[in-house]
Amino acid sequence: MSGALLPVYAQFPLRAVSGQGAWITDDKGEKWLDAYGGHAVASTGHCHPEVVRAISEQAATLIFYSTVLPHAGREQLADLIAESCPEPLKRVFFCNSGAEANENALGLARKVTGRQKIVSVSGGWHGRTVATLAVTDGAKYEDGARRAGMPLSVKVPFNDVAAISAAVDDTVAAVIVEPVQGLAGARDCSPDFLRAARLACDREGAVLIFDEIQCGVGRCGSFAAAEAFEVIPDVVTFAKGLASGLPIGVMVATPAMTANLKVGDLGSTFGGGPVPCAAGIATINVIRRERLIENAVMVGDRIRRAAEKIPAVQKVWGRGLLLGLQLDRPAAEVQKALFGLRILTGTSGDPAILRLMPPLSFSRNEANLLIDALRRVLS
Repeated sequence: MSGALLPVYAQFPLRAVSGQGAWITDDKGEKWLDAYGGHAVASTGHCHPEVVRAISEQAATLIFYSTVLPHAGREQLADLIAESCPEPLKRVFFCNSGAEANENALGLARKVTGRQKIVSVSGGWHGRTVATLAVTDGAKYEDGARRAGMPLSVKVPFNDVAAISAAVDDTVAAVIVEPVQGLAGARDCSPDFLRAARLACDREGAVLIFDEIQCGVGRCGSFAAAEAFEVIPDVVTFAKGLASGLPIGVMVATPAMTANLKVGDLGSTFGGGPVPCAAGIATINVIRRERLIENAVMVGDRIRRAAEKIPAVQKVWGRGLLLGLQLDRPAAEVQKALFGLRILTGTSGDPAILRLMPPLSFSRNEANLLIDALRRVLS
């Protein structure tokens, strides 16, 4: 281990050397089933040949030029994302990460409305930049926002329809919500809660932002989870799975939200660079051609049905291949036991919830291996 690296991450005792599909190979040559997906990033699986080829060809042609020059790959990926999102979400801005995408979404909402106050949801996690810390749930994140002088959001209880409706008034710039909360344990909001947020924003002229950094890009039943929930926000953000592992973030907004933007109102040196855009184009093409959204729904339902029959599983949260198993014991113990069987899973902010977010290409056979292991360690 490098003595130069800051020890700020809790890491698995595993050194990854290579990956293929849903499998990781370590430095001893052992293979590991990846039901964690690099934290929901490996959407098309590790090292999908088409993504690898796209990255390699673009890197050999033009690795980078800033947004001061137009680039065909940036334009093509923007068009693909716009085609994949429901109406009227059609205006695309590229950046480098989920936190940046959310930061820009919050800034845009404040600019459009002329207001400052943000409403967020308990359990929500939106990033580590100053504005996103202020809307993220948890004392240490809120303390970081306070130290930077950023006013905190008004946080409403998860899935509380009356509370979300009451919290939005004519001083609120935006409501930001994850349709499926990632760090909280893949907790899926009820459609009624999301509809109430939409109605409240419409009533008061506020902006509805869906943070789909973890639950978007096909993971939860449609390219944008918003479409699966049948509630359309004014702004949606994507990142993690969009380029199969290369850093990229995107804010997608409606024409009404972006009508008054001028040159210089938004910006990013690296956002929409040629290589991440090539990976993003290949990722979306693979998702479409290999019908990975349908696969995520089918395989996710298989895992859900099997998990619900295990006595130790009290509830299954989430949609598609973003699932949270609420257990009758600490999830960390189960994660450790699965690690002993060479299976990678995630925990969450809820100590009882084990989080599953494998590649969208996770097969029925791989799901069966995971289910059998769960039955074994939870028996």
